[in-house]
Amino acid sequence: MVMDVHGRDLRYFVAVAEDLHFTRAAERLFISQPALSKQIRMLERQLGAPLFDRGRDGVRLTPVGEALLPHARMVLAAWDRGRAEAEQAKTRQQATLMAGMSTSPGRGGLLAAIRSRFTALHPDATVLLRQVSWDDPTAGLADGTVDVAFVWLPLPDPARYQWTVVAAEPRLVAMPDSHPLAGQSTVEFADLLDEPFLALPHSAGPLRDYWLATDARGGRPARIGAEIASTEEAYEALADGRGVCLLAAGNAPLITLGGVTTRPVNGLSPSRLALAWHHDDTRPLVLAYARASRQATRRHLSATELSRTEGGDRGDAPLSPTPGRATGVWPSFDGDQDFDRLAFCRRGEQADLPRAGGAEDPQAAARRRDKR
Repeated sequence: MVMDVHGRDLRYFVAVAEDLHFTRAAERLFISQPALSKQIRMLERQLGAPLFDRGRDGVRLTPVGEALLPHARMVLAAWDRGRAEAEQAKTRQQATLMAGMSTSPGRGGLLAAIRSRFTALHPDATVLLRQVSWDDPTAGLADGTVDVAFVWLPLPDPARYQWTVVAAEPRLVAMPDSHPLAGQSTVEFADLLDEPFLALPHSAGPLRDYWLATDARGGRPARIGAEIASTEEAYEALADGRGVCLLAAGNAPLITLGGVTTRPVNGLSPSRLALAWHHDDTRPLVLAYARASRQATRRHLSATELSRTEGGDRGDAPLSPTPGRATGVWPSFDGDQDFDRLAFCRRGEQADLPRAGGAEDPQAAARRRDKR
């Protein structure tokens, strides 16, 4: 017959067996003596035999009690070990940050720089990287499978997220070595308008249009030679001559494996890789990783690169905040407090921030004079 026994009852039994005194055992267990006696009697009824002899000369274990005691101790010890390991696993889980990525963020030592700053704040935390298909432009953020994500801007549904730009890189064009434009040192985007392009899946939303440079086509639709959802698919389609594609300069080594070359493209704004997280996520590890990314970014990007907030911005366009999301991250601050305070802007706000190297933005200076 299967019998379910509560660990509490075994713990009560072991306490009485060790003290051979109900009152002292009850005090040690912080319960009343009548309640303890009641639980022991219930356990004895389940077993169908007494566990203790209760005589005028005191309490002693019966043969059944003596047989049960070592096993009860083993069960309780195993439970204590299991509970402790479960708590440790829970702690590890709480101290684990899952970072999604659709492309490697380890360019120019940036990932190592972020990791070192994050580890200094949370030495016991673990960061796990998860590769996500190009089908998901949020790299796992949208469905909650990751806590933060390295993503290319623009993001779909941007009001859901905050982000900080961690890399700004020129957009190159990749093509087969045999392509007529491969002999040029640089390519004008106008010369690519009639070329078939490799496109991200439609699920990529605005990112598909961005890598097709739709905003630079003057209303002319792109010719789609094939759809791609990974670096491997992109390389195979390029090598097979099914089209050309735009890519960030930092990703060129992943594509130029043989038979494929890349060239700089005139007339396109730089691509921007960002660390993103949900706008209402206030978990300490998420905010610490975002902070570490902002700190590391200051060493890698110029103020002009970091101030751009839309894929079509050109040159020294001023900050143009959009509701519900981060806009510009500027590297030239003295102290983390000022940097954190001014790293993000909302609609209607304009950060009066110094340019890289400490030179003051003329527009910011004019605004300060107007305020006076």
